[in-house]
Amino acid sequence: GVLASALAMDKTRAKAVLAAAGVTVPGGGLYDRHEAAAGHVLPPPYVIKPNAEGSSVGVFIVEAGANSPPEAIASEAWSLGDQVLVEPYIPGLELAVGVMDGRAMMVTEIVPATGFYDYAAKYAEGGSLHILPARIPAEATERALRMAEAAHAALGCAGVTRSDLRYDDVNDILVLLEVNTQPGMTPTSLVPEQAAAMGVTFDQLVLWMTEDAHARGHAGRIVG
Repeated sequence: GVLASALAMDKTRAKAVLAAAGVTVPGGGLYDRHEAAAGHVLPPPYVIKPNAEGSSVGVFIVEAGANSPPEAIASEAWSLGDQVLVEPYIPGLELAVGVMDGRAMMVTEIVPATGFYDYAAKYAEGGSLHILPARIPAEATERALRMAEAAHAALGCAGVTRSDLRYDDVNDILVLLEVNTQPGMTPTSLVPEQAAAMGVTFDQLVLWMTEDAHARGHAGRIVG
C-alpha cells in the first residue's frame, strides 16, 4: 500500500520502525550532505546513501583509510536531497529475501561482477551472480528468513516485498538494510528467481500479485 511504501522509502524512519520491532539494522544516522562532505562523520569504512532513493542510486562506499568523503555529495549537481544517510560498512555477503503473502521465500546470495552491488550490477545482464540458496549456515538462513518476515510485517506491507541484508560471515552478524515494497520484476530480478525456484512461474507470480491486490482493494472499499 501507499503508506507502507512511503515509510519504507524513508530509510531513516523505516530503520526506527524496524529496530523497534526487534530487527537488527545498521547504526549511523541522518546528516546534512554538506556536513557529511566536509569531513568524516563516522570512522571509515562507511556507506553514504540518499535517504529516499532506490536501486543503489547515489550510494558511495568510503573505504578504510580514505582521506575525505566523496565530493559529489556537496556538488551543485547533486539532486538526491539535502540529507544523506551515513551507516557503518558491513563486510561480508550481500543477501536478499523475498516475502510473499507474509511468508519468506528463500535467501539469495548476490555476487556483483564489479565488487559493489550498484545500479549496473542490479539491472545489467551479467552484472551479478545470484546464488540460490545462499551459501550460509542453516541458522543464518533461518535468521534471515525470520528477519525479512518481521520487517515486512513491521512496515505494514502486503503482497510481495524484498528485504536486502548484509551478512558478516566472519563474525556471524546479520543486518537488514532495507525493505523494497516494489521489488524488481525484470528477467534478472531476485523475487521472480526465488519464486521459480519454489515452482512458481513468472506468470503465476504476477497473477497472484494482481489478484491479491485486487482482493485487498475490494475489501477496503467494502469496509469503507
